[in-house]
Amino acid sequence: MEDPEGGAKPQFDGASAAARRDGKKSRRRKGKRGGQSRNVAHAAWQAPSGTSGEAARPMEAAAENPARKRKRRRRGNGGQQHGGASATIQQREKPASADLAAHSGEEASSSRRNRRKHRGKRGIQGRPLAPGKAVGQPAIVPQPTAARAAGIAPVPGIARANGSAEAQAGDAYRRASQLPARGNRASDNPWPDELYAALDLGTNNCRLLIAQPTRPGQFRVVDAFSRIVRLGEGLAASGRLSDEAMERAIDALRVCAGKLKNREIRRMRLIATEACRQAANGEAFLERVVAETGLELEIIDRETEARLAVSGCSSLVGREARSVVLFDIGGGSSEIAVIRIGENRFSRLANHITHWTSLPVGVVTLSERHGGQHVTPESFEGMVSEVADMLASFSCPEIEIAQSGDFHLIGTSGTVTTLAGVHLDLPRYDRRKVDGIWLSDDEVSAMQAKLLSWDFASRAANPCIGPDRADLVLAGCAILEAIRRRWPSPRMRVADRGLREGLLTDMMADDGVWRRHRNRRGQRAR
Repeated sequence: MEDPEGGAKPQFDGASAAARRDGKKSRRRKGKRGGQSRNVAHAAWQAPSGTSGEAARPMEAAAENPARKRKRRRRGNGGQQHGGASATIQQREKPASADLAAHSGEEASSSRRNRRKHRGKRGIQGRPLAPGKAVGQPAIVPQPTAARAAGIAPVPGIARANGSAEAQAGDAYRRASQLPARGNRASDNPWPDELYAALDLGTNNCRLLIAQPTRPGQFRVVDAFSRIVRLGEGLAASGRLSDEAMERAIDALRVCAGKLKNREIRRMRLIATEACRQAANGEAFLERVVAETGLELEIIDRETEARLAVSGCSSLVGREARSVVLFDIGGGSSEIAVIRIGENRFSRLANHITHWTSLPVGVVTLSERHGGQHVTPESFEGMVSEVADMLASFSCPEIEIAQSGDFHLIGTSGTVTTLAGVHLDLPRYDRRKVDGIWLSDDEVSAMQAKLLSWDFASRAANPCIGPDRADLVLAGCAILEAIRRRWPSPRMRVADRGLREGLLTDMMADDGVWRRHRNRRGQRAR
């Protein structure tokens, strides 16, 4: 059969003619698209691919997801609206394998578009994430090329124990495996390689923090270490560091040295405080530390220690506060800083310090003089009186309180965090629940009375105290009580942070990493 123009007219069977008529009727309806021809084409797409031996997607799956079905129609069958029955015939005559290939290409294109669309988004915690391996992938041993692909560049001036690119990339992948993967671009994290480290060797503890700057004024902890070493044990009686105490401290410092050598650290600061300041053999001990661990520690003065404590707790001082007394009860000394904030607040809270003092007494020295295991109400009051006499010589104007929220105390030490843990009745100490908590004056008094009523075994059995602090906690409470009597306040804020956080904050601010981040965001916005 031929058409008027001389061409061969296509032949239609009965079913095709019916489909064509139905398609015409459907196109006449307003708001309808494709009609029966769309259904016929969809049935043809679902026909099994005989050559490849693989079945196409079943109709049941498409029926369960109508939105997906509509998207597929718009992508693959858009031309059928105007092509009518002839478009349907062409779709039916097309091999099923070709349909599957076209569909796969469309899905791949859509996947690429989605990746570009969501590429600049943040992780679930709202912070930029370091480039690395996606969660759930098997652990691999990265090669040097993998280290370069991950954006790991060696930082000049820092020596490593192994120095291998494999170890560097392995550390990066292990860190990234704990976080949701965000992408492979180095710009996903403004500081992919900039790690900072702070170590604080005190009279009682050895602490290390390794962190990476994130949002302005904040950082993410990459690694941490803390161990009670009691470096100042027996220092008050002999004036020297004992051999046993130095061995304990060096063992802890070896662990810290291993952690630092396994990472590329942009900048670090390692400090020693009161025990090394007071000991006659403090300098000789630090020389031994360099020889045995490779770590060079500096002995900071008391004013620097007070300023670092304030810098570490700056984020806990609210905008409504006008006066704050911050104290750090250490093992061999206690630093106190009076902060007065006017109308203009500096970015560094330490610049608002008007008066400060460092008391030559801490939990270790005070418990050794008065006894820490068996403490009676009388001996406790004797410890409070000794500290109060020291505070009496501290010349500081009285703090005027205009409103209830204008003034409060901030405590950063093991004493106040222990009180908070006991107050919360935690089954085990949890920093996330303790750091930043508010305690009223009555709650602090109740916790001190509760600890004073316990014997040594009861204090040691408490999960927030433990045997290592059982003989020190009441000496810390005595120092706290003397401070509360000098500066009465209706509330106190607990800070599980201190010198390490202050060191990290100051180093990052000096390097301008947060300022560079703001500039980058502004450039991207333009």
